Amino acid sequence: MAIAKFREERCKGCGLCLEVCPVKIIGFDEKLNAKGYHPAAITEENMKKCVGCASCARICPDLVITVEK
Repeated sequence: MAIAKFREERCKGCGLCLEVCPVKIIGFDEKLNAKGYHPAAITEENMKKCVGCASCARICPDLVITVEK
């Protein structure tokens, strides 16, 4: 199982990762981060669906996401 990790405190909520995820499991968190943005996140339940493609990590302009297989 792949695990995508988000450094939520650095996320600006641009949404690029949501667009490129082939299984559409990334969403915006309801809480705000320290910068005042709703950061991108994946729920524990949806993490089981992650295919480990790392498209989200590659497109992130702020290097917020890492994917481990």
